[in-house]
Amino acid sequence: CYDSKGQLHEFGSRWRSESCYDCDCSREGISCCSSFPTPVDYDKEKCVSIFYKESCMYKVVQKDDNSKECPVHGWVA
Repeated sequence: CYDSKGQLHEFGSRWRSESCYDCDCSREGISCCSSFPTPVDYDKEKCVSIFYKESCMYKVVQKDDNSKECPVHGWVA
């Protein structure tokens, strides 16, 4: 299988992409899914979600003070 960057992967192999997706290669092709949950239920007027690529995680913080986290009531994987 060739991924979107043109890199060859053997059948049966698995890897995590640079954009934090878990992928695998089979004879049917490549399949990828997110390795991280996405916050969906939080106060979007006061808060913002920030994705940290190095840890493959979202953090939801106050817009006016990024050092303060906001409560999240729902996530989607």
